[in-house]
Amino acid sequence: MQTEFPERYITLGLKIAYYRKKAGLTQEVLAERIGKSVDFVGQVEGTGTIRGVSLETLFKIAQVLKISPSKLLEDD
Repeated sequence: MQTEFPERYITLGLKIAYYRKKAGLTQEVLAERIGKSVDFVGQVEGTGTIRGVSLETLFKIAQVLKISPSKLLEDD
């Protein structure tokens, strides 16, 4: 994926992983609950690839993790 903001995608993936682990969920459980594959979740959370997500998927992830979608996008 070509992007001008690779670091933002990596940060997003790391935040998803952080909140997923904080919620006590595995990648498998998150994937099942958002209707995606485990490979998809692994690619989004991984730092070796740039994998974007749609707003629909972002909203589903936030809902499953019981956080505001903005938590995943805000700068720290």
